[in-house]
Amino acid sequence: MSFRHAPRLSIIIPALNEGNSIGPTLDSVSKLSSCLEVIVVDGGSDDGTRQIASARDATVIASERGRGLQMHRGAYAAQGEVLWFLHADTIVPADSLDQIAEALDDPRVVAGNFGVRFDGQAPAARFMTWLYPHLRRLGLSYGDSAIFVRREAYEQIGGFKPFPIFEDLELLRELRMIGTFVHVPAAVVTSSRRFEGCSFAITFTRWIVMQLLYWLGVSPRRLGRFYGTTSR
Repeated sequence: MSFRHAPRLSIIIPALNEGNSIGPTLDSVSKLSSCLEVIVVDGGSDDGTRQIASARDATVIASERGRGLQMHRGAYAAQGEVLWFLHADTIVPADSLDQIAEALDDPRVVAGNFGVRFDGQAPAARFMTWLYPHLRRLGLSYGDSAIFVRREAYEQIGGFKPFPIFEDLELLRELRMIGTFVHVPAAVVTSSRRFEGCSFAITFTRWIVMQLLYWLGVSPRRLGRFYGTTSR
């Protein structure tokens, strides 16, 4: 059965204190279809995130903190044949479902993602928007690119690992071992807030170092301790 004839899709959004961002994200999702299942997996917010999500008819479930863990919990609570993982500060394009359906009409395709455009006109945001397509050519795609995956493929590889960092790269690496991973031409718009109020040069250098260590085989758990965070 093709995806176009079985379009049940579950959107899974991990969240932690996303009260300022999750409303617009859910509003953009609500414009796609009334038949979507939307699950917000909350890691212990105290800023009204859960209430905002519930008011927009999302299913809210509680989880321990950690993006990989939260997304995995949401995946196994979901009912959809296709799982679509969104960050809580991401606005999706109006033709998202058509893009996903067209990609998954090819039975060889197990998963895919979107392009990414960072909002705002700050130099850091413009630089990252320019950089992401080049990273993709190197085989690097991250969770903020709105990854979608067939449920059967997700379950076959065991889904997201509960890593503190690079859970997205681990998922894509395993998916590419069992099928084709594609990039659709549309782009999501995500917040550039991570580059605001801090030195972008320091943040970017740290990210490069962490990426190099990951390539050299340092485990994501060890990198997470070094990075000093449990989620990104």
